[in-house]
Formats: sequence, C-alpha cells, structure tokens
Amino acid sequence: MKKSDFEFDLPEQLIAQEPPKERTHARLLNVLNKHSFENLFFYQLPSLLKKGDVLVLNNVAVIKARCFGHKKSGGAIEILLEKILNEKTAIAQIRASRAPKVGSEIIVHQTRIWVEKRTGANHSFFQLRLQNDNWWHFAEQFGKMPLPPYIAGEVQQSDEQNYQTIYAQTKGAMAAPTAGLHFDENLLNILLKKGIVICPITLFVGAGTYQPVRVENLSEHQMHTEDYIISDETAQTIALAKKENRRVVCVGTTSLRALESSFQQNGKVVAEKNSTDIFIYPGFQFHVADALITNFHLPASTLLMLVSAFAGFQTIQNAYQYAIEKKYQFCRYGDAMGLNR
Repeated sequence: MKKSDFEFDLPEQLIAQEPPKERTHARLLNVLNKHSFENLFFYQLPSLLKKGDVLVLNNVAVIKARCFGHKKSGGAIEILLEKILNEKTAIAQIRASRAPKVGSEIIVHQTRIWVEKRTGANHSFFQLRLQNDNWWHFAEQFGKMPLPPYIAGEVQQSDEQNYQTIYAQTKGAMAAPTAGLHFDENLLNILLKKGIVICPITLFVGAGTYQPVRVENLSEHQMHTEDYIISDETAQTIALAKKENRRVVCVGTTSLRALESSFQQNGKVVAEKNSTDIFIYPGFQFHVADALITNFHLPASTLLMLVSAFAGFQTIQNAYQYAIEKKYQFCRYGDAMGLNR
C-alpha cells in the first residue's frame, strides 16, 4: 500500500487541544463492522467487555522530556528527549534554525550538554551527554511535559496530571500511551468487579511516534525503536487467556505493539525486556490482540496504518469519515474508538 492511501481531510478544529473535564467523559465510537457504528461515552466501556476478557494496559509514565536552551554560539534550541540511555547519555530530537554540529555544546539552564553523534533512522536523532547532572534529575527540574506538536499554546501545570495515565508507574516515556488517559479509578474498579482481568505491560513510548512517513511505498519506511517490558505474570495471563479462547483487549497501540512484537520474535508472548521497530500496516498477521481501544489518529500516520491493519482498511476509512461527520475529537487529548478483529 501507499502512504497516499491513508491521507484524508481532517478539519483543524477536530484536533483536540485539551482533555475532557472528566477522563471517562470522552466519547467512544464502538465500531461494530465497516458499516455500523455505536456512539457511546468512555464510561460505558464495561458494556463492551465481558467476564474473562484480559485488558492490557501500558503502565509507562511520561517524563518532562522537552527542554529549551541555546547553542554556545547563541542560537535558540529545543531538545525533545527520546530515550535516556544512562545517567549521562540520552538520545533526543533537536529543533533549531540549524542542526547543531557533532562535538558542539548546548547550554540549558547553565548546564553544558555535548552533541556526541547523530543516530537513528535517517540520522534524525542526536546522542547527547550531560556534564554535571543526570538526565532523570535534569528533565524533572528543567523539562516540560512533551505535549504533541499539534497542541498549540504553552504547557500548563494541569498537563502534568492530564497527560499521565492514572496507573502510570515506570518512568521513561516521551509521549503518553494515549488511550489509557480515559481511565479513572472508578472505571477500573467497575471493570474488576465485572470480572475483567487487568494486566500491565511497559512500552517506553518515544518522541519518534510523531515522526512522519516520508516515503510513498510503505515497505521502504523504517520505524523508530522502542523498548518494552513484559512481566512473567502478564505473559502467563495472556497464554492462559489464549488457551481458553478468552479475548485479549489492548488499551492503545503501544500495548498492542509490545505483545505482537514479543510473539513475532518468540512464537508466543514471553516475559522479557526487549526492543521493537515493528511496523504494522495492512497485510500484517495478528496473533495476540483480539480487540483494541485507541484514539483517532492523524492522516498518513503509522498509527492510522496500524489500526487499518487491525480492523480492516475500508472499516477504518468508513469509521473515520463517520467520526468526522459526528465531530469526534482526534489525537492525544481526543476521543476513543473500540475495534475488533
């Protein structure tokens, strides 16, 4: 398939700029089939699940990954952390009028940062080294929440809570696992009482999730790499569910990517710390996820390609057209949809 197959006109006013006042009051489009849709609110999610379903949540926590400073020569610069390798070394995207040269210095709040090398797909990332601090402390002290580039305006203090799932535990994400933002404690308790099995995975969502597809032929696109962790308990829970023909319901594309990557590399979901650059687009064979809860994604994005692979190209085309007609809100602070294979 081609990148152009996934282009569509998205009215700017449908890109959500702020979250709903209550997490569970986002809208939820239940996609029954390619021609039939049900309009719900997220607090009605329990009606779509049944006892024994396994709900997989990404428990990663977003760090304050966006930092602002200047080159030693004086030019303004923005750093968006992608991955902290160790206390002194991190991978980042950099925005500046001119990209910094390898070996040059960046100054952020009087802290010196060296540009060690360019790395990643198309050399679009930079490896940076701190002088006198560690990246975890530095980001917490000087960074801001890394809201997506399509959200206008300054980051608000409320974003520190709004742009974090209520079950976030493992620090290291540079973007929120979006679908999880719709849950609150009450909804999780309702699901547990209904007999829904809830289990966590961790996938460290990187800033690379915003990188556009730059090639027309999808087979030529190189995905960014993200690390994930699957516990022994989660691997066993999923194995038992598949054996008993119970559904595995992924909350967000990140949960799905971790599970399908583990299966692809091992022939089953196993307990592991691993990394993935899996690119899921139509034609991909799914083995683990039976249902998916996700938000609405941007035109020609890899996330749109993933959901098209999962639910069917024409189903997603029709669902998105319907969502636009019904004025659903798109992207990370937007509304959700429920999909089945």
